Amino acid sequence: MLSRIADSLFWLGRYMERVEGILRASRTHYIYSLDRNNNTASWSPILKVFSDLPDEEINSIENDTYAALHALLLDGNNSNSAKNIISRARENARGIQDHITREVWEEVNAIYHLINRPFVKMKLASSDTLEMIDLFLKHSMIYAGVTDVTMQRGTGWNVMKLGKFIERCTETIILTDKQCQLFNYDLSKEHDITQWRFLLLSLAGYEAYLKTYRTMKHNQYILHQAIFNADFPHAVYYCLTQIDRSLNIMTQENNSLEVPDLLRTFGMTYSKIKYTAPASLLDVDLQSFFATLKNDLQLFNDKIKQLFFSY
Repeated sequence: MLSRIADSLFWLGRYMERVEGILRASRTHYIYSLDRNNNTASWSPILKVFSDLPDEEINSIENDTYAALHALLLDGNNSNSAKNIISRARENARGIQDHITREVWEEVNAIYHLINRPFVKMKLASSDTLEMIDLFLKHSMIYAGVTDVTMQRGTGWNVMKLGKFIERCTETIILTDKQCQLFNYDLSKEHDITQWRFLLLSLAGYEAYLKTYRTMKHNQYILHQAIFNADFPHAVYYCLTQIDRSLNIMTQENNSLEVPDLLRTFGMTYSKIKYTAPASLLDVDLQSFFATLKNDLQLFNDKIKQLFFSY
């Protein structure tokens, strides 16, 4: 497979996963913002995670729900808005139509045309906000399902999986870090589940947590779900396991001298999570733990680009 094709498949996977993350976090926070008794309704943390807007602009709109939603979903000046990301995903998909299925292309195209419809801006600023976000979220999940059902399990599929799970893993690390930052990284005092709910809902894991962990020790077990749970699709460990499978397939017949270094870099990160005792997280410096994890994943991502996508 040409590097140019692999690059586009990788970024198609990353961009579509990022869109779903933005939509899910926006939906969760929008519902929070409707509660006038909620003291954490500021959009600042979400905007800092999912946009590249300057601090002055974030400060000016952090308490304006519709302005924040516009920035996150539609703002052409925010390179990380859902609209801009979907445009980039479509550009990548358009150039590789011979390597994806017609159904995948049509779904990317459908969500692109939907977000560019004139009524979207008006609906987001009306009482139909939630309905509009849910419509985009539904399309995002249809894309994921269509991709899973129609794509052949070849090299292209594994490249897309690499992009998707690197993006998802990064998102889980950043959101969990942000949540712990709100607690000043102090988990010695038990926090009520309502204080963790935003994180769980943003990772699509609230219901799964309630069904899996019947405990009052939320600090320990919510971190377990977000980082170590092998069955939770947004957990860091789950994502790394998926990356490991795709990476092994892609490097099986690659004799490049850079392959051992790439596998070693990933293996160190994977092993760190695989062999860390979950309960020990409560006793470590969480800020450093998340920072190291982000840096390790970024280093792995850079080496993937260097090995597979240099052209």
